[in-house]
Amino acid sequence: MRLLSLLVLGLAGPAISQEVSNCDWRAVPANIAEPWSENTRVFANGAVRVAALDTVEPALGFAYFLVISPPRDDLGIRQCQLVGGPTGMGFAGMDFDGLAATYDPAIGLNFEVIVQVYDPETDTTPRRLLSVTVNQATGGVAAQLWADNL
Repeated sequence: MRLLSLLVLGLAGPAISQEVSNCDWRAVPANIAEPWSENTRVFANGAVRVAALDTVEPALGFAYFLVISPPRDDLGIRQCQLVGGPTGMGFAGMDFDGLAATYDPAIGLNFEVIVQVYDPETDTTPRRLLSVTVNQATGGVAAQLWADNL
């Protein structure tokens, strides 16, 4: 909804594709941001779970968006994907409290969350809109970062 509002108002700049990778050491339960009850959400009758991860270091790239979703493998285990920042590391912050979710049958679940991205040229961490789409039918997970400051 927030993205739609930005587009209607003409405020959204070009989108930058974000890295979506298979889960690794960053996705261990110890890295779920505390308190867990405020930093995890469940959708699609429990089939999709998202969470804010905090790896502590690097200080300007500690935050990741975790997606656990269909399809399931032969053992019934869902896929696990991480969304990180544009430089191959995490984000400098994430407002998981403001997470918004919508569903479009043609596209899938869409999540929008405000993140902070470290900009080495200005040594700042501007706020950006991260949009993550999860297609349960295909297993596709895609992420885009909207370039305008919020």
